[in-house]
Amino acid sequence: MKRARFGTVLFVIIALAAIFAPQLSGYDPIKPDYRARYAPPSTTHPLGTDGLGRDVLARSLAGGRVSLVVALSATLLTLMLGGVLGVVAAGLGGVTDTVLSRVFDALLAFPGFLLILLVVASLGGGTLQTIMAMGVAGSPVFFRLARSFTRNEMKAEYVTAAGALGATRGRQLLRHAVPNFLGSMVVQVASTAAAFLLVEASLSFLGLGVPLPTPSWGNVLQDARSFLTTQPWAAVGPGVFLASASLSFQFISDGMRDMLDRRS
Repeated sequence: MKRARFGTVLFVIIALAAIFAPQLSGYDPIKPDYRARYAPPSTTHPLGTDGLGRDVLARSLAGGRVSLVVALSATLLTLMLGGVLGVVAAGLGGVTDTVLSRVFDALLAFPGFLLILLVVASLGGGTLQTIMAMGVAGSPVFFRLARSFTRNEMKAEYVTAAGALGATRGRQLLRHAVPNFLGSMVVQVASTAAAFLLVEASLSFLGLGVPLPTPSWGNVLQDARSFLTTQPWAAVGPGVFLASASLSFQFISDGMRDMLDRRS
């Protein structure tokens, strides 16, 4: 429980910092200022400036908006695509279950990051394309979990009793089976969001994710790479924010898992 609380507080702090980025930094994260190029850390620029004179702290804070929105949106898409279809496959069974299982098994055969690269390469780089690519790549895991949980719950005595009392198949699924494993799915959601933060940063770092000049943590790290030996502080801001946000999701996931563990 303490881990979940700590992770939630940490995430809220990071999210608020990203939301109120303009008020906190006072600089435009996109507009260049060539007179302040490569400025070292100071009271004016706490993390210095990049090669175009843009404040690194302002870009790190603004990048949080994009990175968090992309990671959370991709996680939601993954849950909707894989989770819902997993419940449908287990609930309907028969040909529907077989076809959906084979489709997601085929997707699962590809390494996750490679599948994301293939989808991005086919759709082209961009924010929406990045969200869709991560959503498709992460859906097989949610499908297998939702299908497995649903199959187990549908065999439980209380679900069988509900059916004997006249409950339809859909009511058995939505009213009795699904609510009993939502907590376990939330654990996977938090863990997936942490992973997608790193994936988004990797894609943006490679130039395949969020397009420039829109700042994201991956883009800011990419900007800092070229002068990392002379101005290492330029990578501190996005690196710390990225690590902290990913850590917050992991703490939430671990805390939720401990709360759901009956042996704890």
